[in-house]
Amino acid sequence: MTAKAQYAGYKSVTDLAAFKKQFATESSKVSSITSNFTQEKTLTALTETITSTGKFWFLRSNRVRIEYVKPFSYLMVMNGDKMLVKNDQKENRINVKSNKLFQQVNRIMIDCVQGTILDSKDFTTKVFENDKLYLLEMTPVSKSLKEFFQTIVLLVEKKDYAVKSIEMNEPSGDKTTISFSDKKLNAPIPDAMFAL
Repeated sequence: MTAKAQYAGYKSVTDLAAFKKQFATESSKVSSITSNFTQEKTLTALTETITSTGKFWFLRSNRVRIEYVKPFSYLMVMNGDKMLVKNDQKENRINVKSNKLFQQVNRIMIDCVQGTILDSKDFTTKVFENDKLYLLEMTPVSKSLKEFFQTIVLLVEKKDYAVKSIEMNEPSGDKTTISFSDKKLNAPIPDAMFAL
């Protein structure tokens, strides 16, 4: 079976259980990630793409820092159930448990990075591959997630099972793609980076 036309050059992964096991095993070796990222948001209403760049840090378990640098500065820190969002002079502390969307997004991010996304009951996942990459097409199962996402497409590098990009397709047709570059795995990250 070949992948849909939109995934040209990819074929289906036949042994899903083996992939799942390998993905979880390789991801479990990663205690931290430091990376640059580029985010492209395509808005159908405006037929334009908004590009922003920044830095991404992950520390096992459940600690994520996303810092947008261009074209505006915006900071998001997730530490367990707590979240800090900061733009310009405004700071917002959120209890992730009290916000369903943040909870979902938080869980998706952590599951992707920790290689446990295939265990998620929130999605049905199809896995495709080419020479260098795995492509995971995740379709939401729950009604609350379907409101936000039509599909989430994850590209995972075969060489180290690290996430190369996350593409979030919204029901409206809007699309957000976050691509990671200059990744450093298991480099020390001070706890202060995740202080709320």
